[in-house]
Amino acid sequence: MSFFSSNRADRCPGPIVGNPLNGLCERVCIQTKKVFDSCINQFQAQNVNITVDTDTYNPENPTFPLTFVGCQSTGEAATTDNLTITRFDDRPNFARVSVDVNIPITISYTDANGVAGTATGFLTVSEDVVMCVPQASIIPFTIEAFGNAICNDGEFVGNNTFEVSACTTVILRVVVEAELLVPSYGYCQIPPCQEYSNNVCQGTFNLPLYPTAG
Repeated sequence: MSFFSSNRADRCPGPIVGNPLNGLCERVCIQTKKVFDSCINQFQAQNVNITVDTDTYNPENPTFPLTFVGCQSTGEAATTDNLTITRFDDRPNFARVSVDVNIPITISYTDANGVAGTATGFLTVSEDVVMCVPQASIIPFTIEAFGNAICNDGEFVGNNTFEVSACTTVILRVVVEAELLVPSYGYCQIPPCQEYSNNVCQGTFNLPLYPTAG
């Protein structure tokens, strides 16, 4: 079994049935990130240069020039640079947030000998948005970014650099590490795992030993 495999115990995640107060047993202090604001931006980044790290060529030492095949996000976390926060005098807790978001990218190519390979670099896009930003505190807030990109066009322009156009998604969040007090139903009840089996005899063994009358 698992949380969502034939198991609906009161102390497992899932839909609440009946009175949601039933089973509440404590107030729990959890350490987590509190999100003050978040926004998403989806666009086509056109003619963006990506310079790959020469140490990431796989296989090593490709024969130039390279022919672009495609690229996509590596799945690693995006990073931010050049963050500027400019507050509005007439809108408390709101600010202009300008930041560069660096999205890790894997580029696929073939070299001059027709050998397929990959290399990684960063697709950098600039965001300039208005967000709700809390006032200064002892524990500071931070700006976090998530980035995803899939290239639909590109070419090798030399000097380990590709020029690409990519369908890009960027999510910005204003977060702070906080200790929050939340209602709790107690610890989760963790069920045993359900082992995968393709035993061809299982259906036969599940049949009743004798036939039934109806």
